[in-house]
Amino acid sequence: MTFRKTTLLAALLSATALSAQAADFRFALESDPDVLDPDQSRTFVGRIVYAALCDKLVDITPELELVPQLATEWSWNDDGTKLTMKLREGVTFHDGTPFDAEAVAANIERSQTMEESRRKSEVASISGTEVLGSHEIRIDLAQPDATLLAQFADRAGMMVSPAAAAEAGADFGLNPVCSGPFKFEERVAQDKIVLSKFADYWNADEINFDSVTYLPIPDDTVRLANLQSGDVDAINRLAATDRARIIEDPEIQVEEVISLGYQGITFNVGNGDKADNPWGNDARLRRAFELSLDREAISQVVFEGAAAPGNQSFPPNSPWYDSGTPMPERDVEKAKELLAEAGYADGIDLEVQVPNRPVSMQLMQVVQSMAAEAGINITLNAKEFATMLADQSAGDYVASQVGWSGRVDPDGNIHQFVTTEGGINDSGFSNPDVDAALDAARVTADTATRKESYDEARKILNEEAPLVYIYHDTWIWALDDDIKGFTPYPDGMFRLEGVSKSE
Repeated sequence: MTFRKTTLLAALLSATALSAQAADFRFALESDPDVLDPDQSRTFVGRIVYAALCDKLVDITPELELVPQLATEWSWNDDGTKLTMKLREGVTFHDGTPFDAEAVAANIERSQTMEESRRKSEVASISGTEVLGSHEIRIDLAQPDATLLAQFADRAGMMVSPAAAAEAGADFGLNPVCSGPFKFEERVAQDKIVLSKFADYWNADEINFDSVTYLPIPDDTVRLANLQSGDVDAINRLAATDRARIIEDPEIQVEEVISLGYQGITFNVGNGDKADNPWGNDARLRRAFELSLDREAISQVVFEGAAAPGNQSFPPNSPWYDSGTPMPERDVEKAKELLAEAGYADGIDLEVQVPNRPVSMQLMQVVQSMAAEAGINITLNAKEFATMLADQSAGDYVASQVGWSGRVDPDGNIHQFVTTEGGINDSGFSNPDVDAALDAARVTADTATRKESYDEARKILNEEAPLVYIYHDTWIWALDDDIKGFTPYPDGMFRLEGVSKSE
């Protein structure tokens, strides 16, 4: 009798443990996010965490249409300088603070005035807000801004608890409080981020996990091995070289979609003392570097053709792509001529910082080999990704292999990186004509007029080359076959609404 009771108890405990395990969704990320504060952060993997942690005013569909999230509807006045939003009722932040129009006004003010905010340039057009009711707000603009709704579909639109933000100040990211389907529990740097289901979430019926754990695993092989062993339920950035093999695995499903973003090299041309070097001072060197590259070969060698070669912030299939500055063919002799004109006929050294991820290192080793044929001797400085970004932001670098996950509106792929006051202008690039062109693209909704402005800026940027674009990602996810309901989005986010795990 005792044996039977013991056996039954063990079986029940085992079933309970399996149930608890199934209730935790475990996601392996390519790197550890930076600070978990929507106003301060900048990493792509951080945005994946935000997809579970922080709801936005506006979201997107897989077809890139803007749709309601915390704002249920909106309208503009005739001249596009006043945006009125009606807000979702019955929403609370994770600390119990109500979400209302006052909270939206406080979030906008924080994005604009917080010293550490990287969102300032994204909401610079906003001149003020007017609370029209508990769940209705008018946002006044100094001038029309065709990009604003798209900004509200990303970090500038993520709503944090005003009470928690006011109390924590710049340390808010240590214990972020938002209104998403999951709330923050703990973070161990370089190890894990744990969120738990928020019982009072307005759309809780669509959430099928009790918790979600994010595990930074930079090594692609190790990340995939964790999925194959069942230690994680899904991974982002399945290596393109593993794609064909894993598609044939009946226990793993592969989802993919072309991204909105790019990968390339950012040069320090005006960000602090380290910009005062040959690469920062002479655009001919940067153009020589670009001419040493064979983008098609890079796509084939590193990504087995899964990446789209690119020379702009927009991919060649985008309506915003400037066909007037097409992708340059590799021209080693022309690259050597430019080096000689700049006084470096015998060659020149270049240090490039690079994320300590296998694919990034493989990319730069191929680039290193190509550049060497033109007389550019590259040394690689591998860094943990968040550390690399911090050094980049501080100007403590010469060149950096970095990319951008992309945004729905074209402004999000270019303005903040190359305008003088841009929130992520790590290059320190400044050109009044580029500023004027990209600012002009923000104030009209006419597509043709906007494209003329982007093309005007592109021609200058093509000559100055503060950023050398190399390719455009394809987002590739791999999931346990038991995971159901996942929908791939071009923004690369992993949305957990409607996702479940079969037993």
